[in-house]
Amino acid sequence: MAHIGALPKIQRYITGHDKNGKAIFSKAFAEESKMKANDDGLAFALSFTTKGFPVDMEEDKDLDVYGEFLNSPPGLVVSGGTVLRHVDIPPDTACTMHRTVSLDYGCVLEGEVELLLDSGEKRTMKRGDVAIQRGTMHQWINHSKTEWARMLFVLQESKPLSIAGEKLGEHLSGMAGVRPSD
Repeated sequence: MAHIGALPKIQRYITGHDKNGKAIFSKAFAEESKMKANDDGLAFALSFTTKGFPVDMEEDKDLDVYGEFLNSPPGLVVSGGTVLRHVDIPPDTACTMHRTVSLDYGCVLEGEVELLLDSGEKRTMKRGDVAIQRGTMHQWINHSKTEWARMLFVLQESKPLSIAGEKLGEHLSGMAGVRPSD
């Protein structure tokens, strides 16, 4: 179902320092953050990850962490870190209703996306709109019959929420090709 290439390639530029302390563009990774199709038609690019706070960039340790996650991709959230992810949503497609134990910033870069909450409340998000997702059950829906949508997400692990005496954990059932977060 996924047609990778329906939207422009993602160019991601990682900076660093040369031996004299001058800012340079790192050559540790390709500048293209490649999209990979998921089993449900969505496509994901793991554009960067971190682990630990504050992030340790000494001797490019953060780049080593990212390289490890590229070789063995995380779930949606990295315990004790952050995730920068692009998601392409094909026309007429909805992801599964889900919850992560994280604070997420989700920005629409291309197209329109509906954010549906398990209460039935919803918002239509257009290019440049941002959702601050705070551990709620939600679903992303592209209602267009012809146009793809692209979102950019930054996820940071949060403490699990307790609402009405119930601890709310990660809920990913039915999310094709997405493994549980560590």
